[in-house]
Amino acid sequence: MTGRATDLMMEAAVQAVERCRVLAGFTEEPGFITRTFLSAPMHDVHRCVRQWMESAGLQVRIDAAGNIRGRKGSRKSGCLYIGSHLDTVPRAGAYDGILGVVLGIGIAGLKVNLPIDIEVIGFSEEEGVRFGVPFPGSLALIGELQNDLLARRDAAGISVQDAIRNFGLDPSGIAAAVAKEDALGYFEVHIEQGPVLESLDLRLGVVESIIGQSRFQLTFQGQANHAGTTPMHLRHDALAGAAEWIAAVEREARMTEGLVATVGQCNAAPGAGNVIAGTVQTSLDVRHSNDRIRQSAADRLLQCAKQIAERRGLAVNWITRLEQPSVAMNPAWTDVLAGSVHAAGFSAHRMHSGAGHDAMIVARRMPTAMLFLRSPGGISHHPDESVRLEDVEAALAAGCAFVAKLGEQYA
Repeated sequence: MTGRATDLMMEAAVQAVERCRVLAGFTEEPGFITRTFLSAPMHDVHRCVRQWMESAGLQVRIDAAGNIRGRKGSRKSGCLYIGSHLDTVPRAGAYDGILGVVLGIGIAGLKVNLPIDIEVIGFSEEEGVRFGVPFPGSLALIGELQNDLLARRDAAGISVQDAIRNFGLDPSGIAAAVAKEDALGYFEVHIEQGPVLESLDLRLGVVESIIGQSRFQLTFQGQANHAGTTPMHLRHDALAGAAEWIAAVEREARMTEGLVATVGQCNAAPGAGNVIAGTVQTSLDVRHSNDRIRQSAADRLLQCAKQIAERRGLAVNWITRLEQPSVAMNPAWTDVLAGSVHAAGFSAHRMHSGAGHDAMIVARRMPTAMLFLRSPGGISHHPDESVRLEDVEAALAAGCAFVAKLGEQYA
């Protein structure tokens, strides 16, 4: 790049980081970054993102799934979608998902006179926090946001449809959120959320596949009783049973190469210090790059829960929240992206993603490519999540090169 182009790229990188910090201020929980599906702070997020999209020359709309979308150009040769998500996990960092959206806006602003259209999308929800199921935003884009998901309710009894209406949108318009027939494909930039790139001292990674995952909700049912008057051998303690099972989950994952298994939620009722827990609700998240190994491990862990419950005089049941197979990125587009990373002057390390992303959903409908940038310390889903400015600049440069190469192909 010329000196002026390099200066523009760094200016855009600084701006992207600043914009992430601005959006971090819009939260449901003061002092932390917590922003779930179409919660009140998302109005402020949309207001800012709209302004930034319009300043980059994009025509902006919010679809019925709550995705904010900005389109640039009016070509007949097709449209490249660029995006990520704007929601967060509880007490999150500032960059997971959000950086991909603002970088998409940055790329759209830097690339002019392309023979293809660009549509930047800020998906309304990817994390699955509020309703227990992820990806409603990207499912809407590919036409797979089903009625059963729309009917799901949050802890306050509000359904997804209600949340859409409460936000000022009309859920009957979901069909209009589907990508148009001129879709060429989808491109997502995301922080790695892991330590691999940092361990290799690399700025960027080209994602070849996103590993599969299974998510479940389990309920252990015992008998609540007085903590002081119920002898240990006569107890049916749901929390003790759940705790034994949680330890078994960790052992299983440690014994299986490449497997990760997590119990991230555990809610005991009635929840008093002097009452034996009668009911415990827990989560289970199982991931592996090999779908067969993942499914076998999940089956073993569920049967383990059943065995522990029977031995302790408890009941246990579970429901499946997500069954997502491993998803490969488009090989041809991945090659183009790797070439673009090299053209921008960086090593193109090819890798797998251990986290789920909107890209794995959109890949069902259209060619998809994904670029990672380094996560300092490998930290994500935590307030200490960060990025390095030089890595953001590298991602912008590679992203712009990728868009330009696609433009040449589809001109």
